[in-house]
Amino acid sequence: MNHLDPSHPAEARARHLLERMTTTEKMHQLTGVLANTLTGFSGGLDRGSLDRLLGEGIGQIGALFVGTGSLGTVVELSNGIQRYLMERTRLGIPALVHNETLNGVLGEGFTSFPTAIGLAATWRPELVGEMAELVREQMVTAGARQALAPVLDVARDARWGRVHETFGEEVLLVSAMGVAYARGLQSGDPRRSVLATAKHFLGYSSTEGGQNMAATHAGPRELRDVYAVPFEAAIREAGLASVMNSYSEIDGVPVGLSPEVLDTLLRDELGFTGTVVSDYRTLYYSVVRQGAAPDAVTAGALGLRAGLDVELPVAYGYTDELAAAIDRGDVDVALLDRSVLRVLTQKFALGLFEDPYAETDPIVLTEVSQRGRELSRTLAAESVTLLENRAGVLPLAPTHRSIAVLGPHADSVLAGFANYTYPPVLEMLRGIATGEARMAGWEGALDGLPESVRAEVEARMEAMRQLDPEGAAREQYGAVSLVDGIRALAPDAVVTTAPGTGVMDSEPQDIDAAVALAAEAEVVVLAIGGRSAAFSGRATEGEGSDSATMELPAAQLHLLERVAATGTPVIAVLYAGKPYDLRAIAAQSAAVVAVYYPGPEGGAAIADALFGVTTPSGKLPFTVPRHIGQVPIYQGQKRGSGHRRTEHDQFQSYVDLPNTPLYAFGHGLSYTSFEYGTIEVMTPTVEPSGMLQLALTVRNTGAVTGAETVQVYLRLPGVGVTRPEQQLAAFAKVPLQPGEERTVSFDIPVTQLGFTSAEGRYVIDPGAVEIRVGSASDDIRRTATAAIVGERSAVDRSFLPETRIS
Repeated sequence: MNHLDPSHPAEARARHLLERMTTTEKMHQLTGVLANTLTGFSGGLDRGSLDRLLGEGIGQIGALFVGTGSLGTVVELSNGIQRYLMERTRLGIPALVHNETLNGVLGEGFTSFPTAIGLAATWRPELVGEMAELVREQMVTAGARQALAPVLDVARDARWGRVHETFGEEVLLVSAMGVAYARGLQSGDPRRSVLATAKHFLGYSSTEGGQNMAATHAGPRELRDVYAVPFEAAIREAGLASVMNSYSEIDGVPVGLSPEVLDTLLRDELGFTGTVVSDYRTLYYSVVRQGAAPDAVTAGALGLRAGLDVELPVAYGYTDELAAAIDRGDVDVALLDRSVLRVLTQKFALGLFEDPYAETDPIVLTEVSQRGRELSRTLAAESVTLLENRAGVLPLAPTHRSIAVLGPHADSVLAGFANYTYPPVLEMLRGIATGEARMAGWEGALDGLPESVRAEVEARMEAMRQLDPEGAAREQYGAVSLVDGIRALAPDAVVTTAPGTGVMDSEPQDIDAAVALAAEAEVVVLAIGGRSAAFSGRATEGEGSDSATMELPAAQLHLLERVAATGTPVIAVLYAGKPYDLRAIAAQSAAVVAVYYPGPEGGAAIADALFGVTTPSGKLPFTVPRHIGQVPIYQGQKRGSGHRRTEHDQFQSYVDLPNTPLYAFGHGLSYTSFEYGTIEVMTPTVEPSGMLQLALTVRNTGAVTGAETVQVYLRLPGVGVTRPEQQLAAFAKVPLQPGEERTVSFDIPVTQLGFTSAEGRYVIDPGAVEIRVGSASDDIRRTATAAIVGERSAVDRSFLPETRIS
């Protein structure tokens, strides 16, 4: 057969090509290059670099969309690289171009969306699926076919800086969002689809001290029943094509070197058949950071043995030296071949051998890249979460004569963008150039360069120092700040603004000026909170920005205290992607609104919510503790543990604080009210293979349109094991006009409700099931009972319920 004949199956074509490859050519398919290493200082492709780095072929191209120029330049570079590989290398194997897509395509000119924790707050997986479909169209048009998203870590530790990249703390919510995201990327014709890459497998969000990349301590049952479930759901429900490993270690073995995790668990147990790609520099870190291998070749051999198919971003362990060791017989060539076969099979299935090129028509590129602004606005609006609303201070009346919009985020568009969006990347580049960034490896980067090259690099660094991320965010996205949004809705009011302080204590402050404006206003909108950034040194959260405390910077709390002391009602608008200590904010504010990092449409969407143009309908995707000492605290804690203590516990709480959350998972208020009808249980007794079916009505009893997220929690049986006091089993967001009543029906597979037994089997135990339905995990409106009958049954796990709204 001819491997170039597309009529043959992808795997058969890959096997035929594999037989023709040298060991070195195979090895190069398992690693990548960064796009900027292929360009000269003029910005175009450098033939010498192409020959040196791509002469034997290459598996992946990274960082093509950031720092290389406009979208037109990106496409030109991408097509030039693919043309070189197809026409100038012996076998003509195209590369996979990968890119970050956590909040949309990370690159200049592309639509941006709320960060993942904000998406989770919408409780609308179908909208996340729409977003992913759009991302797929944009990626394919631009020539990129592997998305480094979604993040499927179950985040239960408020200290960890990357909570905002996740879909929250509850297994079902993370699974539903992850499945929708993966389906959206991978749906349709494989030749027009994008590989979804779920990360970070496994337990990455549950580390020592809440620190990024630290060791994970979780037993085999917790790993399988909590952290692995969203990945398995994406594998079995959406055909997940790729997985990225965690930097952490489990049971003393770095995940990237662990066949127990990447092969036995991921492939044999969870049914994964795609490619495992390394998080950037995994093998390097296994040597220099974790000391788990003495050198790069050993690390590479261990990675191959573990099932780490592709090393990103560049070769450290998967090098010509490892290829030589394979040729000597020191490492089994079968390990190399199995990974290369997986990589080539995906390239054939994607149609890259027939057409690896990006669209070149600038009109088409611009039109496709800018799609989705209305969807971004909808997602931002539906994520807005009303935590407090005392005396009905919200919504604001259009008749207010004076409004002071204060705080570091009041007139900042950049405030709405989280890490892995384009403006914070510009901020990171600026920070690197000014020395503010905390990024290892840049010290002495110019040492030893020829003077002519050094001068060109210095010129680039100076250009980076002059970057204006705030201006770029306004210009590129047409975004408006919160104060701009408020002025648009209150044209007759006097709307004043002052930051009072920066986000960080080290930034400029003029609290007196803000207080003076507050004293003259009828109401204050105080825009405060965190900042998400990449290694910038100026962040409260983000990758590499973990925290040992939960408080906002002291300057912001001092600003709140001074403003509240004026007696003017304060509406606190909180930009935050993870839980913070909100006790002081809640105590001194008439209303508290959580907006996460809402993206470019955030300013207008938040203003709409404040003035009642829209009704807040977001629900917390995480638990907000009272104090850092409670961490980790989460909805699904076990009976008799954490805040799930019972009357039978000898010690039920702390001596200094209640053990309950400040705001529970699923909490979120509305401008209207909802009445729940009685739960109808259609299957009061159900077999392990059956379906728990229930329904109830929900009625809008208020005067304005709203949407209620109906949450179903179950207390489930288990013999010989402890189980959560209650676990989220189903949910549905129900839009309702004033006075409207609708019926919500849930079909919950009993096989969704099991657990991993002490013997390692996934089982269902018989016994009583308590059904709890409500507006939040601590606001249960209706209860009912059912029973699982029969005997303990080993079953295949299922993941998602079916819901119907009529």
